[in-house]
Amino acid sequence: MAALFRKGYGGRRSFSSGGRGYMKNEDLGKLLIRLCVGGLMLFHGISKLVHGYGFIVAKLHAVGLPVFLVAGVPIGEVVAPLLILLGLFTRPAALVEAFLMAMAVWMVHMGQLTSISPMGGYALELQAFYFFGSLAVFFFGSGSYSFSGGSGRWN
Repeated sequence: MAALFRKGYGGRRSFSSGGRGYMKNEDLGKLLIRLCVGGLMLFHGISKLVHGYGFIVAKLHAVGLPVFLVAGVPIGEVVAPLLILLGLFTRPAALVEAFLMAMAVWMVHMGQLTSISPMGGYALELQAFYFFGSLAVFFFGSGSYSFSGGSGRWN
């Protein structure tokens, strides 16, 4: 636990806004957004690996795209989320995930783009979370709590 607060905080760790304590840990914030965006997307990818993603072939065919593009699904929903979680090649992985979500909205959810769900929320809030969360990870980078340590152009 001490490693989470090691960087640049001296001996003072308080919740007060005046100190550089727990409330000023940007690397912890980057880790949390990576865990959410990468970890939750990974569930979708594993589900498609287990149950198949043949329905995506039909969607690709319906919009006139070559069906071999279905090979990008495990890359965007398994490989990219794993890289985001680990903090390796974080920025390109986040762009791959954002692109995948844009394609999913275009191919499957365009009819819901301006819809409200029966519960009163935005119909595409999950897709919006993954898309904008991935863009946030791209712009923030991995942070120091990652396998890359946040160093390098791709992290």
